[in-house]
Amino acid sequence: MKKGLIAFITASLLSNTGMAMAKSPDSPKVFGWVEKSTLVPWGVELKTKLDSGALTSSLHATDVEVFEKDGEDWVRFTVDVVDEATGKKVEKNFEKPRYRKVLIRGAGGTERRPVVLMKVCMGNTVYEEQFTLNDRSDMIYPILLGRRTISHLGYLDVTQTFQHSPQCDKNSPVKMDKDQKDDEDIND
Repeated sequence: MKKGLIAFITASLLSNTGMAMAKSPDSPKVFGWVEKSTLVPWGVELKTKLDSGALTSSLHATDVEVFEKDGEDWVRFTVDVVDEATGKKVEKNFEKPRYRKVLIRGAGGTERRPVVLMKVCMGNTVYEEQFTLNDRSDMIYPILLGRRTISHLGYLDVTQTFQHSPQCDKNSPVKMDKDQKDDEDIND
């Protein structure tokens, strides 16, 4: 009798777990620790690391210069990367309003970096996110997405890679930074 009851409970739990794991259309997306993304509207495809150890996302940028425009702080910078779709090295100059500045603390000391809003396509959705600008030429991934951005995307499965290809077009949903809520524990 006990064996039958144990078998029944086990079968019930397994079937309920399977039902709970089935994805509904409204389920958050699951991303791997490395994905491909595109910078919008540029369209260059980049390998992107999702890093839960970082708070703010980071974009490879050189020649970073803060300047004043119309009484506000702006940032001029160059992004020179390899387009994963073509294998060719590409370069683009940007000028963006400085969104804020952050103090980065690491093993090498502290450093102040400007933050700009950039749009990135992940899967079939465009996300406007906060990016610090830093020379990442010594890094494998020109884009690093931190917890703030990951919380907007969905879930991170550190055992997976390349779960979504960037497939954004003019009809893709756009999630703006101002419309997204950060996790409660995020505090710069």
